[in-house]
Amino acid sequence: MAETQGTSAGTPAPESREDVKARKERERDELYALDISGAEWHSAPGTEEHEERVEIAYLPGGAVAMRSSLDHGTVLRYTEAEWRAFVLGARDGEFDLEPSERNGGLAGQ
Repeated sequence: MAETQGTSAGTPAPESREDVKARKERERDELYALDISGAEWHSAPGTEEHEERVEIAYLPGGAVAMRSSLDHGTVLRYTEAEWRAFVLGARDGEFDLEPSERNGGLAGQ
């Protein structure tokens, strides 16, 4: 049986930058190859059918697809790790915008 190179504790060696890039490309290709035509789409509770809103569908392996309720043709797909990082960042305020006229706030606040 071949030995896996790694630390003395028997853990695998860290992936090289090239290996990580290749693995992420494979994951993305597999994710976008999934047939999601029968996916069940969900939106935030309390949103009206006629309102523009974000819809998500849960995919195999913990992946998530996201689209606009007004544009079903454009669908973004995220691996479980990507989605988890996004949700945790949103909870931590990582994506909070400074108030401005562009996002509904007042300039110079």
